[in-house]
Amino acid sequence: MKTFAYTITDPEGIHARPAGILVKQAAAFKSTIKMSGNGKEADIKRLIAVMGMGIKKDMEVVFTIEGEDEEEAAATLEKFMQDNL
Repeated sequence: MKTFAYTITDPEGIHARPAGILVKQAAAFKSTIKMSGNGKEADIKRLIAVMGMGIKKDMEVVFTIEGEDEEEAAATLEKFMQDNL
């Protein structure tokens, strides 16, 4: 199991466009990928779940990745968060 935390820097928080890209990237992996933050947890392969979390600027989110390709998934998603959110 891999975990990493990230603090959102985008002024709009997690909004539709980057959330959609995040979900597509997560869907490419076989691992189970969860994101928790704002007192909620979501499967990030489901766009409605991610958007329903209400993550805003300066909130911390924690990713938990578990499965056969967890190393690659964690590295890819962490880079995406740093580059886009």
